[in-house]
Amino acid sequence: MISRSPLDDPAKAAHAWARYLRVMRWMMTVTVGLVAGSVILLYRSNGMVSIHFYIATALGVGFTMLLASALMGLVFLSSGTGHDESIDDPLDEDNPYK
Repeated sequence: MISRSPLDDPAKAAHAWARYLRVMRWMMTVTVGLVAGSVILLYRSNGMVSIHFYIATALGVGFTMLLASALMGLVFLSSGTGHDESIDDPLDEDNPYK
């Protein structure tokens, strides 16, 4: 028999996704600040090299930060809701359904 995930409950899922979106909004704010800070730091140390250099830097730093925060947010969402514990592990020795 397959265990039910706590995310199958619409109320718990709505709460978990609302928390995830709140974390992502916070990380978007941090990312914008970090991108602005990195572009300013590069401009102060190198001067005006090329606009493409600054665009590539901003996109690279921004994409990396947002991707990392999205993936970590999903890990915390999965772990925090109990979704990780609801799987059926075929390698578990205590599993009677092997």
